[in-house]
Amino acid sequence: MSRRARPEDIDEICAALPETELGISWGDRPTWKVPRGPKGRGFCLYRMPHHTAVDPETGEMYDDVVVIVTASEAEKVALVEDTSTPFFTIDHFRGTNAVLVRQSRLGEITRDELVEVLTDAWAHRAPKRLVREHLDG
Repeated sequence: MSRRARPEDIDEICAALPETELGISWGDRPTWKVPRGPKGRGFCLYRMPHHTAVDPETGEMYDDVVVIVTASEAEKVALVEDTSTPFFTIDHFRGTNAVLVRQSRLGEITRDELVEVLTDAWAHRAPKRLVREHLDG
């Protein structure tokens, strides 16, 4: 059985996917992109604390949110509505195919589940040729 996911697994998993690089988007946010270079498209972003994502009990801004692209609205809804996972969304991301997750809650899923979500995000943003080569291999 797969062990529980940890925050450091995000970078390990993303770095292991073909033609990825850790770059910057949204001004200064560390973002995993595919393919490498100027045409790279973000699929996993470390979000800065923002008033749109706060602890409902304390009002404190979450400081450990990661945004992960989903292939479709249906995939987003499935992840968010599955109460066994820590994935969520906020009004700020309405109409955006992406889920949010707090790094402090990654242990609620297995590393294998995190691999699946991040690989799906990568596949949605990667060039089709690259996806075919990776998934056929």
